[in-house]
Amino acid sequence: MLTVIQRVKSAQVAVNQEIIGQIGEGILALVAVEPEDQEKTAVRLLERILNYRIFADNNDRMNLSLLDINGGLLLVPQFTLAADTDTGNRPSFTTAAKPEVGLQLFSYMQDIALAKLPNVQFGQFGADMQVSLVNNGPVTFLLRVREK
Repeated sequence: MLTVIQRVKSAQVAVNQEIIGQIGEGILALVAVEPEDQEKTAVRLLERILNYRIFADNNDRMNLSLLDINGGLLLVPQFTLAADTDTGNRPSFTTAAKPEVGLQLFSYMQDIALAKLPNVQFGQFGADMQVSLVNNGPVTFLLRVREK
């Protein structure tokens, strides 16, 4: 699994012009599932998102995690993130998990996130979503967890 996380002042996701998820300060995470991913992969990736130290401490150093600041988390499924872009001028999606696997693991990640974090919102799997954000920094990282 992989994710692009962005430290945000605010973020929201809309479907059919209706806001379905919205947070203030926190992390927007665009999440992709790869074919070899399993439930334990989702657990590990969520742990990394929640504990990744990208927020400033009193010395203006990135030493605080989302959990430390009690920030919001907006998880958005984005299968295009798993695309193979190594060659040519058109992405290939053979490196992304099949939709039913992606949905199952994203749903599993949602359930775990709800149990661990009071302020978590979600995008909608398979929907045409409009995501807007105010990136704080900008601070953006790519995190990947792979099965060995």
